[in-house]
Amino acid sequence: MTKRMPRGSGPLEKDLHLAAHFPGVNNTTVWADPRSRSQIDFSSFEHLARTAERGLFDFFFLAEGLRLREHKGRIHDLDVVGRPESITVLNALAAVTDRLGLAATVNATFNEPYELARRLASLDHLSGGRAAWNVVTSSDAFTGENFRRGGYLDRADRYTRAEEFVRTARELWDSWTPDGTPRPFAHHGRHFTIEGEFTVPRSPQGHPVVIQAGDSDEGREFAASTADVVFTSWRSGEPSGEPGSSHSALEAGRAFYADVKARLARHGRRPDDLKIMPGVSVVLGDTDAEAQEKAAEIRRQQISPQNAILALELVWGRDLSSYDPDGPLPGNDPDPDSRLVQGRVRIADPFAVAAEWRALSEAKGLSIRETVIETTARQSFISTPAGVAAALDTCVRTDAADGFILVPHLTPGGLDDFVDQVVPLLQERGVFRTRYAGTTLRSHLGLAEPV
Repeated sequence: MTKRMPRGSGPLEKDLHLAAHFPGVNNTTVWADPRSRSQIDFSSFEHLARTAERGLFDFFFLAEGLRLREHKGRIHDLDVVGRPESITVLNALAAVTDRLGLAATVNATFNEPYELARRLASLDHLSGGRAAWNVVTSSDAFTGENFRRGGYLDRADRYTRAEEFVRTARELWDSWTPDGTPRPFAHHGRHFTIEGEFTVPRSPQGHPVVIQAGDSDEGREFAASTADVVFTSWRSGEPSGEPGSSHSALEAGRAFYADVKARLARHGRRPDDLKIMPGVSVVLGDTDAEAQEKAAEIRRQQISPQNAILALELVWGRDLSSYDPDGPLPGNDPDPDSRLVQGRVRIADPFAVAAEWRALSEAKGLSIRETVIETTARQSFISTPAGVAAALDTCVRTDAADGFILVPHLTPGGLDDFVDQVVPLLQERGVFRTRYAGTTLRSHLGLAEPV
């Protein structure tokens, strides 16, 4: 492959975008590692954010949880230390960072446009134009019990409400003119009827950046009509000749990329108006063999015996605590109506998943834990720093993505090696910035400011 020389902070042949996801409450973070620290202390958020800014990343991304998950009627172990509110954390991070974008996940089902638009506009002012909103939806009545309206929203309505929510927020942000003159607003729609005056002047980047996560057809259409960035999954597959990636993952990425970008025209948008950034994990080694060995050990740490049984119960919907994680899979069928687990995304077809797991287990002679490791805990890019840099570059050059959101397995130091070892190689290739050229998140992403 021809090596492209760096061109400073100016335009690149095709910019590669990077962002960082803070590893918090999930089953991919390795809490048993001695380097792992609190997921709620501010020092952890600060460490990862400063590392991402040192690596010249576009933005720092926080997830959100509106209710603690339950397993067999008890709070799930990974939730017991709590889940801090995203925008509050990002307001604090705005004071200890200078250029890094600050993205909060906020639910469009259990919030209201006026209140959230004020909070996001305030963050955009405090940070000098670096705010972003990851729009998520929910039809989960279990989560809804924490709110006055409960689980009132039908699943079919969640994207229609989210689309109107974002549109209403943008009307509020636009109700102040660029020269600082407030104007009354009025919105009368299916989900919201509000009118009055917005209290926050137009923010430094006009509108906070809107991020959307979702792979369904309705999610893709929502992204094409509304979002500035898509946070999607990166499908791993059987290794190909390309270092650190896989043929099937590249093909799946290209198919998703082509599908979503093709939808933009019917909404009056151009391909560059939307950035597609899959969430990925990276394991580095001095050799490919060492990286593979590290990755296998991380997967074993992520899927402890306890987590293996929990993952099994998510599929089967039954109490399987009597099963040996090193033994065979259950012979009975899943219970599709189970409420054993609350607060997690339900598996659409547990019978199909159970059949797939049984077939894999029988074909390879795998235990419960080995089957769960094989099916749920696979890293995206496993190679040397040079191999990972080459693979990321290939994915962007061949339109499988516009960039990546890194999801490390350690809190908060999981990004350190990537920034120290891979970012300089991407800069040498001329595909990643050597300094921030602008001050706002929109400028980092190459997005136009709203008129």
